[in-house]
Parts: sequence; C-alpha cells; structure tokens
Amino acid sequence: GPSAEALAPLRAPHGVFGILGNHDDEHDMPAALERNGVDVLRDARTRVLVGGEPIDLVGIRFWTKRFADIEALTRDATGTVILLAHDPRRLTEAASLNIPLVLSGHTHGGQVVLPGLGAIAAQKFPIVAGIGRRGPSTLFVSRGVGTVYAPIRINCPPEVAVLTLQPMEPTNA
Repeated sequence: GPSAEALAPLRAPHGVFGILGNHDDEHDMPAALERNGVDVLRDARTRVLVGGEPIDLVGIRFWTKRFADIEALTRDATGTVILLAHDPRRLTEAASLNIPLVLSGHTHGGQVVLPGLGAIAAQKFPIVAGIGRRGPSTLFVSRGVGTVYAPIRINCPPEVAVLTLQPMEPTNA
C-alpha cells in the first residue's frame, strides 16, 4: 500500500503503466497500484499513440519466460513494441522476436557491489545497469530505489530513470 501511494502523483500524457516483479503478490500489489492510477500489465498488451505513431506496450509477469507466451502477446502488433519485463533475461526472447526495446529493473543494478568482487547478485543473475544490447534489441535496466533482502545499497546508488523516446534515424539501405 505505501509503495503504491508513493507512486500516486505520477502522471504521464499517455498513462502510467507498471508490471509486477518477483517479490510482488498477484492480488494486493496490483490492486493497490491500480487504486493509485497505475495500469498494471500482467501478460497483457496495450496501445498508446505518441505523435500519431502506435506503440504497443507488452507487460509480462516475472514468471512468464516461455518464448511462445511472449510471442503470443506480441503477435499481430502493428506498432513499435516495447517489452516491459522485470527480468532482464527476457532480452533473449525480445531479440528473437525483433522487439526493439525492453525496460527492466530486476537486478537493481547490483544493489551490493563490493570492490574487487563486483555485484554479489551476479552469482545468480546477469547484472545489468543501464543499457544492454542483443541483436536488434536494446535493454534498459533501472537501478530503481528499492532493496531486496538486506535493506542496503553499496556502490549502487538509487536511480529514478526518465526515458525520452525519439524516432530512429532512417538507414540508407
């Protein structure tokens, strides 16, 4: 509840959208977010028009991993697809589906990064902070403001990211 209330002031011309992470329940958290104006995409797609151009936002749950499930959500999309996937490992599926952009936040950029050892979480998850690429797809991982397990951050400052989409430059093919 308090987390969702903190997000209530968020406003955006085309809506405020969110997805659930692996520490979110499937009932209380989405209900609290929706009460506070966030449209939660749980294995769902929605379309927004930006400058007259369609953008299909596809939001998947942390547990949605199968290529066929993600493909089904993107099938017949006629706009530019942006995949909202809490787990940055979904970049693999996005690249196979030619999805140009994936927005994520699961690894918190490493939360605890020790000198000489690096990110502790990297033993289990690929740690990405900022931009990663695979084939035609670009991934952006926000470090966010939260913590997991230990309520600390070491050498990984909190981050609130504001992204501005711009049209791609035409290629001379």
